[in-house]
Amino acid sequence: MISTADFRNGIVVKLDDVLFEMVEFQHVKPGKGPAFVRTKLKNVMNGRTVEKTFRAGEKMEDARLEEQHWQYLYNDGDLFYFMHPDSYEQIEVSKDVVGDAKQWLKENDQAIMLFYEGRVMKVGVPINVVLAITDCEPGVQGDRAQGATKPATLETGATIQVPLFVNEGESIKVDTRTGQYQERANN
Repeated sequence: MISTADFRNGIVVKLDDVLFEMVEFQHVKPGKGPAFVRTKLKNVMNGRTVEKTFRAGEKMEDARLEEQHWQYLYNDGDLFYFMHPDSYEQIEVSKDVVGDAKQWLKENDQAIMLFYEGRVMKVGVPINVVLAITDCEPGVQGDRAQGATKPATLETGATIQVPLFVNEGESIKVDTRTGQYQERANN
C-alpha cells in the first residue's frame, strides 16, 4: 500500500483494477478544511490522462512494473512478435498495447517492455532511433529559408518533417518522444 505522502512522479498505482502512472501531483492545504492531494494520472494501457483528488493520508495499492529489453521480430496484422535475447522465448503483443511505438520499430531493434503480473502492459522504444528515409522529395535550389522543412517517409512507414538538405536513402536520428528529426546518422 502507498500513501499520498509517498506520491512521486512516475510511480504506478492501481485504482479500480486499472494501472495509472503519476504524471504530476500537488499537496494542497486550504485555510479551512482538511488537506488534499490533486493529481494527474495517465492510464498505462491506453495513455489517457485523468485528474483525481485524494484526501491527505489516503492509501491505495501500488503496482510494481518490471522493465525488460526484448528484440522486435516482425508484425503480422494486429500482432507484434518479440523475442527475449537470453532465453529466446517469443511472445505476441497486440497493436493496442504496442501503441505509438509501432511507428519507430523496425525488425531486430530493441524494445522496452513493461510487465505487470506476467502481462505486457506497455511497449516502448529508445529515446533516439536511427531510421532510413525511403521516400522524400529533393530540396529545391534556392529554397534555403531558415527552418524550411519537407515531409519524409521513414522505413517504418512513419512520416516526419526533415530539413531540405536531407535526401532519400540517408539515415537519420529521430527523437521518438516528439517525432522530430535530430541529425543525420553516421553510417
